[in-house]
Amino acid sequence: MVQVLPRIGRRHALLGSVASLVVLGLLAWWLWPNEKPPSGTITVTTGAERGVYQEYGSRLRNALAGDMPGLRVQLMPSNGSQTNVRRVATGQADFAIAAADAVQTYIDEDQPGAGKLRGVARLYDDYIQLVVPADSTIQNVSELRGKRVAVGPEGSGVRLIAERLLAADGLDIDKDIDARRDTIGTSPDALRTGKIDAFFWSGGLPTKGLTDLAEKERYDFRFVPIRSDLVTKLHDQGGVFSHYRASVMPADAYPAVLTGPVPTLTVANLLITRADMDPRLTEWLTRVVLKSRDNIGQHVHAAQVVDLRTAIYTDPLRLHQGARAYYRSVKP
Repeated sequence: MVQVLPRIGRRHALLGSVASLVVLGLLAWWLWPNEKPPSGTITVTTGAERGVYQEYGSRLRNALAGDMPGLRVQLMPSNGSQTNVRRVATGQADFAIAAADAVQTYIDEDQPGAGKLRGVARLYDDYIQLVVPADSTIQNVSELRGKRVAVGPEGSGVRLIAERLLAADGLDIDKDIDARRDTIGTSPDALRTGKIDAFFWSGGLPTKGLTDLAEKERYDFRFVPIRSDLVTKLHDQGGVFSHYRASVMPADAYPAVLTGPVPTLTVANLLITRADMDPRLTEWLTRVVLKSRDNIGQHVHAAQVVDLRTAIYTDPLRLHQGARAYYRSVKP
């Protein structure tokens, strides 16, 4: 009996160690699947040159290549959110970044494929930035009357918001201003050379087009405050307008030109897809989006706020089943 008990103890210890290793192995597989990564080709529609959508899309493609080397990611430039939503809904693209108000508008208008849209992750907020020369007399939105103002092209998210902001302050985008179609790729130079008096931009902070204008071109500009009463006037209308929130652009967003915070309006950006997108691929992609936050954030400052706790809130869209599977797998 004295000799048997130690043998049984060693055997139990060995079995316990094996069981622990199996559990740890299963847990590791659960948190990071070790099966062959998805492959194939996907198309991601981004945004305008020198904009945050384009930069984020490029950095995300690099991150996906690291974890899914067999996946080919094609990037499509676009005019912005409205175009992106339509492309995904109608099958012209598989994934896109789009502002929540543009998504809501597409759904409310019952546009083709609206019911197929699904959310992958809430990313970061867009800040509305109304830019004028430093010596401009324009101090608020209403003083844009009669001015040459770049509001973005048709299909852009910035045009959607600019039109609503102007209306909230009593201006008609088609009658009361000389509306120009410039994007963030052309608006800074147009302002610098005197071709326009102001331009709207909706993007994460900071935006390359504006940092280049301040730091490379050494052009002195400023931001016109978006009054909180205008944002409240929009938000209180409910529906699509509920996606707008009063916020403050911090001074360190553009330290070369800002000496203090600027009141403005923000709207959430979403990574979206369609209900018929492969769940396994979408689960992997969702994982990479969260995993690569810090790396992408080194180049796209706005991406630093991507967070597991808020990523699941993709209102007005339901989560895609693949994204939902990922979030459930990492739920505490």
